Amino acid sequence: MSDAELVRLAEEHGVSTSYVDWRGDRVDVPPPTLRHVLGVLGLDVDDPRAALRAHRERRAGRLLPVSVVVRRGRAPDVPLPDGARAWVELSGGGTVVPGPDLPLGAHLLRVEYGRRGERAPLLVVPDRLPAPRVPEGRRLWGLMAQLYSVRSRASWAMGDLRDLAELSDWAARDLGASFTLVNPIHATEPVPPLEPSPYLPVSRRYVTPLYIRVEDVPEYAGLRPVHREAVQRLARPLRERSRTADLIDRDAVWRAKRAALEILFQARRDPDREEALRAYLDREGDALVKYATWCAIAEEYGFDHRRWPERLRDPDGAGARDEALRRRPAVDFHRWVQWLMDEQLAAAQASARAAGMGVGIVHDLAVGVQSGGADAWMYGDALTAGVRTGAPPDEFNQQGQDWGQPPWHPVRLAEQGYLPFAEQMRQAMRHAGGIRVDHVMGLFRLWWVPEGASPAEGAYVRYDHEGMVGALLLAAHEAGALVVGEDLGTVEPWVRDHLAERGILGTSVLWFERDEANRPRRPETWRADCLATVATHDLPPVASFVSAEHVDLRDHLGLLTRPVERERAEAESQVAAWRAMLVDLGLLDPSVDPVSDPAAVVVALHGYLRRTPSRMVGVALTDLVGDHRMQNQPGTSTEYPNWRIPLTDAEGVPVLLDDLVTGQDRVAAVRAALGPLADVAPRPGPRA
Repeated sequence: MSDAELVRLAEEHGVSTSYVDWRGDRVDVPPPTLRHVLGVLGLDVDDPRAALRAHRERRAGRLLPVSVVVRRGRAPDVPLPDGARAWVELSGGGTVVPGPDLPLGAHLLRVEYGRRGERAPLLVVPDRLPAPRVPEGRRLWGLMAQLYSVRSRASWAMGDLRDLAELSDWAARDLGASFTLVNPIHATEPVPPLEPSPYLPVSRRYVTPLYIRVEDVPEYAGLRPVHREAVQRLARPLRERSRTADLIDRDAVWRAKRAALEILFQARRDPDREEALRAYLDREGDALVKYATWCAIAEEYGFDHRRWPERLRDPDGAGARDEALRRRPAVDFHRWVQWLMDEQLAAAQASARAAGMGVGIVHDLAVGVQSGGADAWMYGDALTAGVRTGAPPDEFNQQGQDWGQPPWHPVRLAEQGYLPFAEQMRQAMRHAGGIRVDHVMGLFRLWWVPEGASPAEGAYVRYDHEGMVGALLLAAHEAGALVVGEDLGTVEPWVRDHLAERGILGTSVLWFERDEANRPRRPETWRADCLATVATHDLPPVASFVSAEHVDLRDHLGLLTRPVERERAEAESQVAAWRAMLVDLGLLDPSVDPVSDPAAVVVALHGYLRRTPSRMVGVALTDLVGDHRMQNQPGTSTEYPNWRIPLTDAEGVPVLLDDLVTGQDRVAAVRAALGPLADVAPRPGPRA
């Protein structure tokens, strides 16, 4: 077998045989990687010539592609032989001839030609999303926060949805913010140990009850005194923990909340509440039953469905259905908990909008899910086993990244009309004003890492971006939500053009914005269709960046591929260049030393962002309070306490939401850190 034949087979199946890295160099994908990726796609790599011939014959013998995606106002472009008859079965019922007036939605295209008949999913999607509406005289800006880290005196050792509502209310009324962007709140494991990363969930279709405010469940008010006291005994030690800078302990939080929720689950619901629950369960239907069944089974057999008894591995099999009946109380509990989360998510968004936020809550969407989790069990046919998603080496992650998640199978997902992906998108935007799509380039191509290989030994696999982006836009249109795509890292230029054409905002990070001479880009040269930020959750806060503390951290963790002295020199040079730019623009006093006065740099940087034409500006809450610790250090798991760091100030003192909202010194400090972005009059109206 020649490598040339392997390359032709790969290219015809959307597997890139080379790519351009972050330095601008072309890198060839090694043949063993190509063989592995093609093998998991279902191809015979022992004889690539025969596999290619068979693929072309199958394609030539079909009347229809595996799926058809068309933008609204256009007719499906499917060449058919003379004499073929085509029609569309609409999702709402009825049939029509395929033409440019098809309604938005997921339909079915059918064709008959002689004795042959074929059908394919037909997705009619918006051409583009409307631009975000910006109130006259205001900049569309908002807070970015890791919700678990934003604790209050009433929360149980980690931030919850009531904290989110109160944070948003304060940000809108006192600071003039239009949105609050938070980390993914996708579903975690049903019992400890819980995965701390919000970007490695068991499900993107459902959410984690870790963020429930127990006392806000209506049935809590009607508990007998002995049961209310039992709930409060569970809460007290966790509330005390919130007053410390100790790491977030999700296992302890969930053990206590689950015990409290089990008490509430047994409480009587009034008729209106019972009717609301029934309506929710009916709406979610079989998908929620499957998710809850996975949770119930996982409590006994573990979180990886691939290691369960054979009879339980098929979610549609008799074994799984019998197990769901046997575990009916547990299944009902997990369904009920999702209803509570749905209610509290709705309340948080309603509170944000009532406070004056034009957008409200913006939720984050992780790239994927755990290989053995609930979504992998429910949507297994649409996912690919034997590979994991990740990213090739870049400037800040020089060994590459392995996210440990199975990618969508490009063909099998298309055969299902992108329905599994669309269902996840609809759920994520159900109670949101917007959504941030992490690694949005994954809708175009994903870096697949063969199991057992290093992240640098992967390959890009392409997807039908019209289908992936179309499904995303359809869900956003239905929800009336804006979409921000995180398009950082190695990005093909045409991808950003396509996203802008479709009304999806990009992401511009200040530290990465450099001109052709590698100098800081002037603010007026930034693109408009983006969310502009100083950094991201994978980058250090300003206080750490200006001191090069993040370089020492990566050196300590063994993540550098170049000498630490060179890394530190480059980091210091970058800070010096930005300091010069800020001074030149009149945003920073020339006498300010960034290392000794990072707060002044925070003000200057946000003044810089205000001068860009970017439609949205995001401000990290950590920068506003002076926190210097990274929330996540890519390339690590247990080596660094990723996703467990509570919000603290520059001295490491815990910053509680109560003090942030009501403490005059804190409010003044935050408004000062926001600089020109906070130059708005507080919005009128009583607090929620």
